[in-house]
Amino acid sequence: MFSHIMLGANSIEESKAFYDATFAELGCKPGVIDPKGRCFYITDTGIFAITKPINGEPASHGNGSTIGFSVDSPEQGDAWHAAGLANGGTDCEDPPGIRKSPAGDMYLAYLKDPAGNKLCALKRMG
Repeated sequence: MFSHIMLGANSIEESKAFYDATFAELGCKPGVIDPKGRCFYITDTGIFAITKPINGEPASHGNGSTIGFSVDSPEQGDAWHAAGLANGGTDCEDPPGIRKSPAGDMYLAYLKDPAGNKLCALKRMG
Protein backbone atom coordinates (compact mmCIF):
# COMPACT_ATOMS: atom_id res chain seq x y z
CA MET A 1 0.00 0.00 0.00
CA PHE A 2 2.77 2.48 0.83
CA SER A 3 5.56 3.48 -1.53
CA HIS A 4 7.49 5.73 0.83
CA ILE A 5 7.51 7.75 4.03
CA MET A 6 9.21 11.15 4.23
CA LEU A 7 9.72 13.02 7.49
CA GLY A 8 10.90 16.54 8.14
CA ALA A 9 14.19 17.04 9.96
CA ASN A 10 15.80 20.23 11.23
CA SER A 11 19.28 18.70 11.06
CA ILE A 12 19.80 16.15 8.29
CA GLU A 13 23.18 15.17 9.77
CA GLU A 14 21.76 14.53 13.27
CA SER A 15 18.76 12.65 11.92
CA LYS A 16 20.90 10.65 9.48
CA ALA A 17 23.16 9.51 12.35
CA PHE A 18 20.05 8.38 14.28
CA TYR A 19 18.47 6.53 11.34
CA ASP A 20 21.75 5.02 10.11
CA ALA A 21 22.21 3.49 13.59
CA THR A 22 18.63 2.29 14.12
CA PHE A 23 18.22 0.99 10.56
CA ALA A 24 21.56 -0.84 10.76
CA GLU A 25 19.93 -2.94 13.51
CA LEU A 26 17.20 -3.81 10.98
CA GLY A 27 19.73 -4.84 8.33
CA CYS A 28 19.52 -1.66 6.23
CA LYS A 29 22.37 0.24 4.59
CA PRO A 30 23.21 3.85 5.58
CA GLY A 31 21.12 6.58 3.99
CA VAL A 32 22.20 8.33 0.80
CA ILE A 33 22.07 12.13 0.54
CA ASP A 34 20.81 13.43 -2.81
CA PRO A 35 21.85 16.73 -4.47
CA LYS A 36 18.94 18.53 -2.74
CA GLY A 37 20.23 17.48 0.72
CA ARG A 38 17.52 14.88 1.36
CA CYS A 39 18.47 11.51 2.83
CA PHE A 40 17.00 8.29 1.40
CA TYR A 41 16.93 4.70 2.70
CA ILE A 42 15.89 2.44 -0.18
CA THR A 43 14.85 -1.14 0.55
CA ASP A 44 12.99 -3.91 -1.27
CA THR A 45 9.83 -3.05 0.66
CA GLY A 46 9.81 0.74 0.37
CA ILE A 47 11.64 4.03 0.79
CA PHE A 48 12.13 6.08 3.95
CA ALA A 49 13.40 9.64 3.60
CA ILE A 50 14.23 12.68 5.72
CA THR A 51 14.29 16.25 4.44
CA LYS A 52 14.28 19.83 5.58
CA PRO A 53 10.76 21.18 4.93
CA ILE A 54 10.57 22.79 1.49
CA ASN A 55 8.55 25.72 2.85
CA GLY A 56 11.53 26.83 4.97
CA GLU A 57 9.64 26.44 8.25
CA PRO A 58 11.06 24.27 11.06
CA ALA A 59 10.27 20.56 10.95
CA SER A 60 7.79 19.38 13.56
CA HIS A 61 6.37 16.02 14.57
CA GLY A 62 2.76 14.95 14.16
CA ASN A 63 1.01 14.69 17.52
CA GLY A 64 -0.73 11.32 17.57
CA SER A 65 1.35 9.98 14.66
CA THR A 66 3.54 6.87 14.90
CA ILE A 67 5.63 5.17 12.24
CA GLY A 68 6.13 1.45 12.84
CA PHE A 69 9.06 -0.70 11.70
CA SER A 70 8.91 -4.50 11.63
CA VAL A 71 11.53 -6.43 13.59
CA ASP A 72 12.28 -10.16 13.43
CA SER A 73 12.56 -10.68 17.19
CA PRO A 74 12.36 -8.90 20.55
CA GLU A 75 16.16 -8.98 20.62
CA GLN A 76 16.35 -7.10 17.33
CA GLY A 77 13.81 -4.60 18.70
CA ASP A 78 15.90 -4.11 21.84
CA ALA A 79 19.00 -3.50 19.69
CA TRP A 80 17.05 -1.00 17.54
CA HIS A 81 15.88 0.82 20.67
CA ALA A 82 19.38 0.92 22.21
CA ALA A 83 20.89 2.20 18.94
CA GLY A 84 18.30 4.97 18.85
CA LEU A 85 18.97 6.07 22.42
CA ALA A 86 22.72 6.07 21.76
CA ASN A 87 22.27 8.25 18.65
CA GLY A 88 20.10 11.17 19.72
CA GLY A 89 16.73 9.47 20.17
CA THR A 90 14.60 9.72 23.30
CA ASP A 91 12.57 7.11 25.10
CA CYS A 92 8.79 7.39 25.07
CA GLU A 93 5.79 5.26 26.05
CA ASP A 94 6.32 2.09 28.11
CA PRO A 95 9.69 0.28 28.17
CA PRO A 96 10.29 -2.16 25.29
CA GLY A 97 8.56 -5.49 25.81
CA ILE A 98 5.73 -7.85 24.99
CA ARG A 99 2.22 -6.45 25.41
CA LYS A 100 -0.95 -8.53 25.67
CA SER A 101 -3.65 -7.49 23.22
CA PRO A 102 -6.99 -8.83 21.99
CA ALA A 103 -5.37 -8.76 18.53
CA GLY A 104 -2.56 -11.03 19.79
CA ASP A 105 0.60 -10.52 21.80
CA MET A 106 3.08 -8.02 20.33
CA TYR A 107 6.60 -6.90 21.15
CA LEU A 108 6.73 -3.08 21.03
CA ALA A 109 9.55 -0.56 21.54
CA TYR A 110 9.03 3.19 21.16
CA LEU A 111 11.43 6.06 20.47
CA LYS A 112 11.31 9.65 19.33
CA ASP A 113 13.83 10.64 16.67
CA PRO A 114 15.90 13.85 16.98
CA ALA A 115 13.06 15.88 15.38
CA GLY A 116 10.46 14.44 17.80
CA ASN A 117 8.78 11.96 15.43
CA LYS A 118 7.41 8.91 17.28
CA LEU A 119 8.66 5.55 16.02
CA CYS A 120 7.85 1.99 17.00
CA ALA A 121 9.55 -1.38 16.49
CA LEU A 122 6.92 -4.14 16.31
CA LYS A 123 7.00 -7.94 16.26
CA ARG A 124 3.76 -9.89 16.30
CA MET A 125 4.27 -12.86 18.62
CA GLY A 126 2.67 -16.16 17.93
